[in-house]
Amino acid sequence: MKKKILVPLPDTDFDVTEVAVPWKLLTRAGHEVVFATEAGATPRADPLLLTGVIFGKLGAAPEPVAFYRELEKDEAFIRPRKWKSLDADEYDALFLAGGHAPGMRQYLGSEELQRFVARYAALERPIAAICHGVLVLARSMDPLTGQSVLHRLRTTCLPKYMERSAYWLTAWKLGRYYRTYPAYVEEEVRAALQNPSQQFERGPRTLTARGTDDDDRPAFVVRDGRYVSGRWPGDAYLVSKELIALLSEKRPD
Repeated sequence: MKKKILVPLPDTDFDVTEVAVPWKLLTRAGHEVVFATEAGATPRADPLLLTGVIFGKLGAAPEPVAFYRELEKDEAFIRPRKWKSLDADEYDALFLAGGHAPGMRQYLGSEELQRFVARYAALERPIAAICHGVLVLARSMDPLTGQSVLHRLRTTCLPKYMERSAYWLTAWKLGRYYRTYPAYVEEEVRAALQNPSQQFERGPRTLTARGTDDDDRPAFVVRDGRYVSGRWPGDAYLVSKELIALLSEKRPD
């Protein structure tokens, strides 16, 4: 059965792979992907990820870049909805992508978007988040408890060692490009959890090996009920496949 998946985005600087791969796999599976930006502007990915960042070594892989070029022609992407117009009940799933460049702060720090995410989480429908996208959940507060919607969930996110390594490798050229906030993503996500030592899963250590459409062995995701999370672009294919599997499951009464 065709389902409708919402992907909110900032106007600029989202991760190429973490948006283009889910879009491709979800639409290939017959689902509808709806995009939304703050004021309905057509979003644009982080341009450095399309060119390779530094010496062509840290950008998106060729297949996700090809998917992104297809995505740029999608009417739902060209004409996204506005955050303020979103109705949580309209969507069967929510996908929260990441990215680290400065434009991401519009999305990661939006109180309007956080309120929507809290409303959506209360519906107990599928949610997928990857990399910095997990921060949106960490910052979204349940109005009844005042706690993060992640408070009792098992999760992963961008590990501190990955964020720190990317920063050290590129700071000489790009400054704080890889440090979106003073706190590391992992630190803020762990702080939102009731018991971080039991709920946070960092996954196997890696800096280069990425999952692909045909090979999930390098990828790592965490699933807790109807929530699935990934660490970085290398997990985008597996996160997308897990969300597709969730969408096919019958919700218990």
